[in-house]
Amino acid sequence: MNKKLLFGFLAVFVATFALDYVVNNYLMMKEYLETPQLWRPEAEMKVGVIVIVELIFALFFTFIFSKGYEGKGIWEGVRYGFYVGLMMNVTGAYMTFATMPVPYMLALKWFLYGTAQYMIYGALLGLIYGKVATKAPQIAKTMETVA
Repeated sequence: MNKKLLFGFLAVFVATFALDYVVNNYLMMKEYLETPQLWRPEAEMKVGVIVIVELIFALFFTFIFSKGYEGKGIWEGVRYGFYVGLMMNVTGAYMTFATMPVPYMLALKWFLYGTAQYMIYGALLGLIYGKVATKAPQIAKTMETVA
C-alpha cells in the first residue's frame, strides 16, 4: 500500500467518524427522536459492526479514487465524492423510504447530508493526492530561453 493510499484511507476513515457523529447526533437527531420505533436502543447498537463497515468503506472509497485519479487536485475529489454520493444516497435514502416507514424528511436529509459528506471525503483525497504538475509548460519556457 503506497503512502498516499494509506494516508487517504486513514483521513477518510477519521472524517467518516467525525462527520457521522455530527450529522447523526446533531443535524438529524430530531428526525431520529420522532421515529424511535425504527432504531435500536443506544445500548444495543452494534458499534463493532459500524467500525468494520466504516473501515471497509474508507478503504474502497480511497482505493477506487486512486485507480481513477487524474491529478486535477481538490475539485477532482469533490466531483468524485459527488458522483459516489449520488450513487450511494439516491439508492440508500430513497430505497429505504420506499420500503420502510421512514418519513420523507429523514430520507431527504440522508440524501443531502450523505452526499455532502462524500464530497468532503473526496475533497480530502483530492488534497492528499494533489495536482500532478505538468512538465510541458516548463519545457516550453526552457526552450524559449535557449532560443
